[in-house]
Amino acid sequence: MTKRPEECSSIDDIRAEIDRLDRQIVALIGERAGYVQAAAKFKTSTAKVRAAERFEAMLRRRRSWAEEQGLDPDMVEELYRDMVNHFIQQEMMHWKQEQ
Repeated sequence: MTKRPEECSSIDDIRAEIDRLDRQIVALIGERAGYVQAAAKFKTSTAKVRAAERFEAMLRRRRSWAEEQGLDPDMVEELYRDMVNHFIQQEMMHWKQEQ
């Protein structure tokens, strides 16, 4: 049963809810990875894999979303920068193998 933060009566309750959320976050990252893999078939060059303009626009948008949620936009940008750079590296390796 999901508890809101103010409903938690112990550190164990809080840890259980954080674990529940992290499991959902990891599942969503896995789902996102599937779309990244599917996008690779539409990319015809290393420049399209890197998509520098798209990457920077995506980071700006995630920063905006973070601000809307009252989160530190620098932290959210760093998370997305790391995650997307990882996916780009994987995509580059896959793309190069296909060529």
